[in-house]
Amino acid sequence: MTVIRREVEGDAPLIHALHDAAFATAPHASGTEAAIVDALRDGEDWVPQLSLVAEIDGEPVGHAVCSYGRLGDERILGLGPIGVDPALHGKGIGSALMHAAIAAADARDEPMIILLGDPDYYRRFGFEPASRYGIEPQEPDWAPAFQVRRLATWREDLRGRYVYSPGFDARN
Repeated sequence: MTVIRREVEGDAPLIHALHDAAFATAPHASGTEAAIVDALRDGEDWVPQLSLVAEIDGEPVGHAVCSYGRLGDERILGLGPIGVDPALHGKGIGSALMHAAIAAADARDEPMIILLGDPDYYRRFGFEPASRYGIEPQEPDWAPAFQVRRLATWREDLRGRYVYSPGFDARN
């Protein structure tokens, strides 16, 4: 059975190794995903309640994190990286992490979650093109994959250019 829980002390090295493995052969990977998670954890945009670990029989097999970026003067959540042990792809672990992250963000009264990813995949979780709501990525080339999931406290005035946390600039 898959259990989703918050990251706890001592998880960081396991999460780092998990992201290294998860993105080792992914065609869209930058190779810096594990370093990004480490940098986010050390920065002011880290949200401990939204660093979620999937485990099976006590072993971490997946991880997803939300951190704050900026939409104008507002702190708005961005989701990612999300990584799953490659041996367990297609088993619903990534979906479980996504549902848990969305529910936890909504429970915190966050207005939305931003992410950069495959629209065909993330549509199943309620993500839509961010441009539909007047939200633009910090890099114009990202627009086709730049998405938003509106939550219960969504506000129409949340528009403009979204800038990810500086942790996303991390390199190995």
